[in-house]
Amino acid sequence: ATSKYIRVAPNKLDVIISKIRGKTYKEALDILKKLSQKNSAIIWRTLYSAASNAANNYQLEKDKLFVLEAYVNQGSILKRMQPRARGKSYRIEKKISHVTIIVAEN
Repeated sequence: ATSKYIRVAPNKLDVIISKIRGKTYKEALDILKKLSQKNSAIIWRTLYSAASNAANNYQLEKDKLFVLEAYVNQGSILKRMQPRARGKSYRIEKKISHVTIIVAEN
């Protein structure tokens, strides 16, 4: 399953993704529920969607699933300007992420 155009920097999501990579589906859900970062909800939603897709489209059992691949790609960057002293301006880059999670059966 893929979640695209998430308004969170990829390096923040990659820390969370690395904790669930290679785990079983139920372990990964438990890890994501217990994490204090608010961005873990985004990953949880994508993982749940991947498991539901596997169960619906490929008739796999959710209990036997594990996280085969999980990665974050950087999307486009929103470029903004911050006014500074003496008429200058600094550039602010608001990064966008794409999350992909692939599950498989044992």
